Amino acid sequence: MARVKNSVATRARRKKILKRSKGYFGSKHVLFKTAKEQVLRSLRYSYIDRRKLKRDYRKLWIKRINAGCHMCDISYSRFIDGLNKAGVTINRKMLAELAINDFATFEKLVDTAKKALK
Repeated sequence: MARVKNSVATRARRKKILKRSKGYFGSKHVLFKTAKEQVLRSLRYSYIDRRKLKRDYRKLWIKRINAGCHMCDISYSRFIDGLNKAGVTINRKMLAELAINDFATFEKLVDTAKKALK
């Protein structure tokens, strides 16, 4: 059988994994097998959390809008429904920014939503 000479590629592959595992606790940054397991797990977590981050931000924006709406005596769902009926297309991120930084403009949007509901 022919001799397989692949040490350069193997060493490079292992060095890449060990470089990614730098800073992990215990043997997870020293031993190749445990480092590989931890790196794969970390990559899976980062993939999941990139999607989860979008959900978390949307929840935060909705909470901020809801707080602003309650200060203007309207519920969040009625506010969003009123904006849709009025034809106002503004995303929740901007609505949350308005509720925090420019409350006067947010109140005008609330008035627009209330008029559209009547």
